[in-house]
Amino acid sequence: MEEILKVDKLTKIYGKDNNKVVALDKVSFTVNKGEFVAIIGASGSGKSTLLHLIGGVDRPTSGKVFIEGEDIFKLSDDNLAIFRRRQVGLIYQFYNLLPILNVEENIKLPVELDGKKVDEKDLTELLKTLGLESRRKHLPNELSGGQQQRTSIGRAMINHPAIILADEPTGNLDSKASDEIMELLKLSNKKYNQTIIMITHNLELASQADRIIKLEDGRIVEGE
Repeated sequence: MEEILKVDKLTKIYGKDNNKVVALDKVSFTVNKGEFVAIIGASGSGKSTLLHLIGGVDRPTSGKVFIEGEDIFKLSDDNLAIFRRRQVGLIYQFYNLLPILNVEENIKLPVELDGKKVDEKDLTELLKTLGLESRRKHLPNELSGGQQQRTSIGRAMINHPAIILADEPTGNLDSKASDEIMELLKLSNKKYNQTIIMITHNLELASQADRIIKLEDGRIVEGE
């Protein structure tokens, strides 16, 4: 199996002295290409901190993250931003869509920020997979929560990133929409061999992944 992600002794400390909080404590694990990994843990266990570090949104106190062999924290801030846009797809609980852009424009955004043209055939197939063909010209406020989340999944997938990071992707949805989003993530995992790392506190959802990593007080307690 081809290793796509390596997390090596990743540590994040906030504050110092009496106010010191160790959010992550020497966390290490690897993920292979095409794996679907769920990261679970109680609130405050460090799972969101871990996701942000893997995505290069934040920098660690110590430790390393390698994505496709690239030591991402050796990159300058500008180069890290470019790397993140090309190689990491982020899906948030609250969608983070731009309200003035329609579905199609929101999905195309990462490619256009890169100064590239979107492959229209690619886009049409993706919209079809997402079940958003008839919604492509709708603005976010004209969509249901599930449709907004599907749009954000499309935006995460359009660049064919190395990894998709999903932060509580169903946390804001009812159970029917949650099931649809999980089916879509599993489909992208199987159909496109897309590597996915998902944070959730929902054990039922986590059990649908290939592997579960459990965090407690900033450390991996099972599934390493």
